[in-house]
Amino acid sequence: MGFLKERHGAVLLGKTPEGTCPMCAVKHEPEMPHNKDSLCYQYKFYDQHGRWPTWADAMAHCAPEVKAIWRRELEARGVEVGEEQTE
Repeated sequence: MGFLKERHGAVLLGKTPEGTCPMCAVKHEPEMPHNKDSLCYQYKFYDQHGRWPTWADAMAHCAPEVKAIWRRELEARGVEVGEEQTE
C-alpha cells in the first residue's frame, strides 16, 4: 500500500467483499463515485494520499456530466463537496 505502511508498518484494509468496489467496498457502477463515507474508502484513500478524502476525490474518476450531477445534488443537501486536488 503506501503512507500507513511506511509510517506505521501496518495495512488496515485489504480485500473487499466479492461484487463490491475494490476501493470503497460498496456495490456501485464503475462510472459512479466511490462512497466517500465508507470507512474502507477513507482509509484506503488516506493510505494512498496521506490525507482524508473529499467528495470531489470520490468522484475524480467520473465523467464531467456525472460530477456535475453529483455536485449539484450533494450541495442541494448541504454537503460540502470540496475541490479536486492534484498531487
